[in-house]
Amino acid sequence: MQKIKLNDEVIVLAGKDKNKKGKVRSMNLKQKTVIVDGVNVVKKAVKPTQESPNGGFSDMEKGINISNIAVVSPKTGKATRVRIEEKDGKKIRVAVACGSSLA
Repeated sequence: MQKIKLNDEVIVLAGKDKNKKGKVRSMNLKQKTVIVDGVNVVKKAVKPTQESPNGGFSDMEKGINISNIAVVSPKTGKATRVRIEEKDGKKIRVAVACGSSLA
């Protein structure tokens, strides 16, 4: 079971966007990167096409290493680690800091 999943609220621990919060939009487990909304935004040059005849520059979000993010605790709103517990025969994710379960 993964400790970070899609649509989790996460906080950035290191890098140029340190302390920013956002939701996980996509994950690449082979490269160990995730794309978080509003984090690691870069400018990309776009060639002119029929849809956008002018081309130019567009903002896009690049991946950030999974080790540089942490799940946000639902109670405290701070970064927390995640542990996996078994309850009623099902595995659930639990925030270490506050002990509340993560949906």
